[in-house]
Amino acid sequence: MLERELENMTFNYDILTDRLENFEKVLSDLQERDDNIYRVILEAEPLPKSMREGAYGGVDKYANLSNYRSSQVVIDATKRLDNIASRLYTQSVSFDEVYELAKQKEEMLVSIPGILPIYDDKTTTRRLVSGFGMRPHPRYKVMKQHTGVDFSVPSGTPIYVTGNGVVVEAGWRGGYGNTIMVDHGFNYKTLYAHLSSIEVKKGQKVKRGEQIGRVGNTGVSVGPHLHYEVRYKDKPRNPVDFFTFDLTPEEYHEMLRVSSIATQTLD
Repeated sequence: MLERELENMTFNYDILTDRLENFEKVLSDLQERDDNIYRVILEAEPLPKSMREGAYGGVDKYANLSNYRSSQVVIDATKRLDNIASRLYTQSVSFDEVYELAKQKEEMLVSIPGILPIYDDKTTTRRLVSGFGMRPHPRYKVMKQHTGVDFSVPSGTPIYVTGNGVVVEAGWRGGYGNTIMVDHGFNYKTLYAHLSSIEVKKGQKVKRGEQIGRVGNTGVSVGPHLHYEVRYKDKPRNPVDFFTFDLTPEEYHEMLRVSSIATQTLD
């Protein structure tokens, strides 16, 4: 009878061991996806290996299981179960963090500049007359760093904010003329210069696609146009890199080509 009981216990222990192995594989797969897919997409650092493995019990924790012929078998199984429980808790905490990051990502996607600041019956790519980088200045006749792009459009053409944010500047700004600056959060800001009219106020919240002003010829400008800038951590970035939401691949590559030509700026 004891032999049959022992044989039955061994059989069930093997089944339990197989189930533990399956749990460990599933958990390892979740951890792999968390670190190398979810966190990569959300631009977050993977959890340290020490946190993943974690401490799940000291030597004394298993003292009550010792002093039996089969003690080591029971202790090993209990340790594996405790390890799984510890890793599951860590993974649960990690998924809570990933969930919060995903919510922030959604907010970030509608806040980061992602559309064209003007619309002109699908001819906007042809309206880009000067790109980002070193360009001849129209008045000083020297090469200067052009920190944005210029769109040549008639005065009065509506200007649209390119991402959700808060207006941090709305008024006259020296050579920029009538200027609007929007803080989009996530270290991004956009600037709209040489406006004929400003239709927002400092401190006002704006949403992507909302009209904020009209094109003009104010400040140091040689013709009606919109000077548009994108800044990340207060450093100018090429705005063309952010127009992908609004353009087909063909239009985007055409705009890249046009913006790379060292034409004279309008400001």
